[in-house]
Amino acid sequence: MEPTLSMNQYSLVTNLMSLTVATMGAAALFFFMSRQSVAAKYRVALTVSGLVVTIACYHYFRILESFTAAYKLEDGMYVATGIPFNDAYRYADWLLTVPLLLVELIAVLNLPKKESAGLLGKLTIAAVLMIALGYPGEISSDAGTRWLWGWLSTVPFLYILYVLFVQLSGAVDRQVDAAKVLIKNARLLIFATWGFYPIAYTIGTLGLGSGASTEVAIQVGYTLADITAKAGLGVFIFNIARVKTEAEEGSAA
Repeated sequence: MEPTLSMNQYSLVTNLMSLTVATMGAAALFFFMSRQSVAAKYRVALTVSGLVVTIACYHYFRILESFTAAYKLEDGMYVATGIPFNDAYRYADWLLTVPLLLVELIAVLNLPKKESAGLLGKLTIAAVLMIALGYPGEISSDAGTRWLWGWLSTVPFLYILYVLFVQLSGAVDRQVDAAKVLIKNARLLIFATWGFYPIAYTIGTLGLGSGASTEVAIQVGYTLADITAKAGLGVFIFNIARVKTEAEEGSAA
């Protein structure tokens, strides 16, 4: 049963979800329309960036729709309608978008095909495992089960960080100077935003705070993290592609 929410709590969650729908939709238009402003070899990265936020826009529309259906206003409070809030839309979204976030980062580096294929293979498998292993714990109400699947999901997460910050370092160092800082910051953005998800998972497992405050904190946190991880990373990808295009055009002139 969903916890009873105050009007402010309900409005905070729904307004942020609505903002996310708009942000993802606007970001999709920007990334698709910006493809022609970068060199052809970087357009795949922007296409993937646009695809990520398009998928997220659809899923956030469904998340918002499900959340509003789960509550009704009674005596100044939002109480459960009996229709369960389907938070599984988030995992459906992550299962698609998380591997694609890594694809767009590797694509914008424009590495040799063999090197790129190897990195994408490892990162994609790890990303799918991270999401798939986290879901059984997310839907469980048993703390032991949640801890088990949470720790299992952490293993591929740590492996992804190892690849991004250790194995990818050589490839980053080969990039043009103008792009290096952007790429390093993009990796930090991934670490910072993805790091929130295990925190929210732990909050739910420990049952910290009241039911209402925990629910609001998790929904707000997930929403802000998704905006930053998807639309925010896409902006980094666009700027990396742009500065690399400008550097290559300058050297060819």
